[in-house]
Amino acid sequence: MTLADGIWHQIFDFTDYGELLALVRNSLVAGVALGLVGGLAGVFVLMRDLPFAVHGISELSFAGASAALLLDANIVVGSIAGSLLAAGAIGVLGSRARDRNSVIGIIMPFGLGLGVLFLALYKGRAANKFGLLTGQIVAVDTPQMSWLLGTSVLVLVALAVMWRPLAFASTDPDVAEARGVPVRALSFAFMLVLGLAVALSVQIVGALLVLSLVVTPAAAAARVTASPVLLPALSVVFAVVSIEGGILLALGSSIPISPYVTTISFTIYAVCRVAGRNRTRRWGARRPAVRAARADLPART
Repeated sequence: MTLADGIWHQIFDFTDYGELLALVRNSLVAGVALGLVGGLAGVFVLMRDLPFAVHGISELSFAGASAALLLDANIVVGSIAGSLLAAGAIGVLGSRARDRNSVIGIIMPFGLGLGVLFLALYKGRAANKFGLLTGQIVAVDTPQMSWLLGTSVLVLVALAVMWRPLAFASTDPDVAEARGVPVRALSFAFMLVLGLAVALSVQIVGALLVLSLVVTPAAAAARVTASPVLLPALSVVFAVVSIEGGILLALGSSIPISPYVTTISFTIYAVCRVAGRNRTRRWGARRPAVRAARADLPART
């Protein structure tokens, strides 16, 4: 076997695939839930310019999960606690964009440093340490599954309740506030919801690459549509395809799930970007003909 064949065998290995598939049943179900949460939350992450906040929250989520791992507690609960702490701090201290970026820049290294400290003190399996950073696919047991699904339902219900006023406040906050929309309260509430969404995503793709699930699918959808209905729908589809495809491809390999998820997610974005550019060019080429046709119309009386 050549070196290239050995590397390829490590990346893609479908030996005994059917037997291995039963091991990730919980992960596949959790992946659908996380795709829904990440795809819908990502729409508002883009509208409110919060990708940097997602990364900041993920670092403290990693610290919370690492602390739970060290204390032999529920990792999902620890991850959620860290995310909510970071989201609350960003929501309270970073009301303006400049302040928010400064707060995130302070929280990120602090959370990462705490996480590294807790992992250094942890004497258990090295795979558990590595999985918090780069994701894992077979570690979703029944108790974690209950937490993941329960929290996902909570996030989806919260997004459904605040969707219309949050969209208004995200698009034009000044007008929304003038019309009585509680802009600040919605902003803080969404930060908490985003914290929950990030904590859920960390369980599968890891803390370092959570942006591929919360940001990239929505960014890809935004390249091909601006429809308020089609945009979140496509974002969810792209997120689910990325995570489910990543799980299925990583199943037979010795490589963590995150490279597969990020590669699929980036490929979808690249295709959408090219498709969106071609669509814009076609529309630009049609504009002179449209203007000429309009010029030939009889004037309105």
